[in-house]
Amino acid sequence: MIGKKTPIAAPFRILGPGLITGAADDDPSGIATYSQGGAQFGYALGWTMFLTTPFMIAIQLVSARIGAVTGQGLAANLGKAMPPVLLHGLVGLLLIANTLNIAADIAAMGDALRLVIGGPILIYIALFGTGCLAAEILVPYRTYSGYLKTLTLVLFAYVAAAFSVRIPWGQVLEATVLPHLSLDRDYTLMLVAIFGTTISPYMFFWQASLEAEGRKLRSRAQDAAAAAALPNRLAQRESFRIGIDTTAGMVLSNVIGFFIIVTTAATLHAHGITNIATAEQAAEALRPLAGPLTFFLFSAGIIGTGLLAVPVLAGSAGYAVAETRGWESSLELPARGAPGFYLVVAAATLAGLGAALTPLNPIRMLFWSAVVNGVVAVPLMVGMMVVVASRGIMGRFAASRSLMIFGWAATALMAVVVAAMLTTTVGG
Repeated sequence: MIGKKTPIAAPFRILGPGLITGAADDDPSGIATYSQGGAQFGYALGWTMFLTTPFMIAIQLVSARIGAVTGQGLAANLGKAMPPVLLHGLVGLLLIANTLNIAADIAAMGDALRLVIGGPILIYIALFGTGCLAAEILVPYRTYSGYLKTLTLVLFAYVAAAFSVRIPWGQVLEATVLPHLSLDRDYTLMLVAIFGTTISPYMFFWQASLEAEGRKLRSRAQDAAAAAALPNRLAQRESFRIGIDTTAGMVLSNVIGFFIIVTTAATLHAHGITNIATAEQAAEALRPLAGPLTFFLFSAGIIGTGLLAVPVLAGSAGYAVAETRGWESSLELPARGAPGFYLVVAAATLAGLGAALTPLNPIRMLFWSAVVNGVVAVPLMVGMMVVVASRGIMGRFAASRSLMIFGWAATALMAVVVAAMLTTTVGG
């Protein structure tokens, strides 16, 4: 029967901002980090994916809760908890980091497509950049989000890739459950890189803003009596949905990261290839070692995750800047309804595209993006924890004690990672 909800489709309907956010975290730059970890250290770093998962879930639940309860994005709420000068500075740095990340991701997508079918990489880069921008501007978000959710399925290419090669699962389990820790400088640097790539500031802004948009849409669709009952529904149905959605997204993100580490460890590391600088280099190195199927799956994953991540990076920058400036910001509105917001989205995407078309080294762009994200992340997370604990802002939906504990633990972990990153950057 037309319109009937199938048992398979029904659970997928409650997944949205959290699922897309988690999947976007496995962008080409993240794939490159996990690939290098597997190539350089074998199975020794698989445990990191499980350690970071609860902290990722906690901090993303904080951002989602802020957006859903207040009906405003993260930047608008942070303005109530920190000086405007600090907020504007952090948002400006976020815009720079996102643009650099967009450039590196578009370049990786173009390179991956060239590896698969050959041809001119510059044309592929231009098509990917303009295509992502056109879709984000021209396609209504309710339709576009469906495409993004479908794109998350491409991540399972990395699960398939892992099962397309011979893997000693006993060794994997032992290294994961009983990790061998080291104070070696290279090992420490890779730990910092992995922890840093799993918790990114753009994810905070994106999920909070989409939850805020979701609340506005539900309010418009309800009558006055239903709108007045919204807090009760938020405490029950919406709180449950946000928890399931966010948990699913973060677990998916880290499970995929784990399989990337395992696949590259079983192939590249096992054959003495220990230095992989980019995701497409990992894919190319896999072709002679693991065969065309693994190579194709790995390359397809790079392209698919790039198509997912670029709109999230540009959109989160648009939300952050527009909210600090007091502009209308919504992917549900046409461009003429939120001109400032879409101008930022277009500027970030086109600037990233322009950088990807130049001879600039994508690795350097990712390096500086990571440094800037590190500078931005900790003060943002502190501000988020202050907001979510405030009854003046959150009312009776202020965070529970358990969420506060895990949220502050995630903030402390990120502070340690950033301090280590900055120390090695200055020292190296």
